Amino acid sequence: MDGPSGAGQKASLSDYLAAERTLLAWIRTGLALMGFGFVVARFGLFLQQLEVVQRAPAKQSYGLSLWFGTALIAAGVIVNGFAGWHHLRLVRDLDLGEGVRSHPSTPAVAIAFFLALVGLTMAICLVSI
Repeated sequence: MDGPSGAGQKASLSDYLAAERTLLAWIRTGLALMGFGFVVARFGLFLQQLEVVQRAPAKQSYGLSLWFGTALIAAGVIVNGFAGWHHLRLVRDLDLGEGVRSHPSTPAVAIAFFLALVGLTMAICLVSI
């Protein structure tokens, strides 16, 4: 264990289990994005039904929530696809005994910025309504 981790070392069970936990965390994130996207997409429909029940004239369309919701669902699909691809590549590297390189968390940061942008845009839309 004194030497650097490099090629030729056999991966331990804890390495595989850590990779699986990471995969499951990303899948949870993707599913949460898709679920939240569905809620956002249906929020406009809820507001329209609320106006019908209150017999208030429809002032404006709530179609923008459909687009935000669809964007969040698409982000969840992309996250799950990326998670599966990354997990398969990582397990293949572990099986071959190759040293696992540290990768920057670019996808996680990109998703964070995307969600911040969607949240900011949704907040601006809610304030302007």
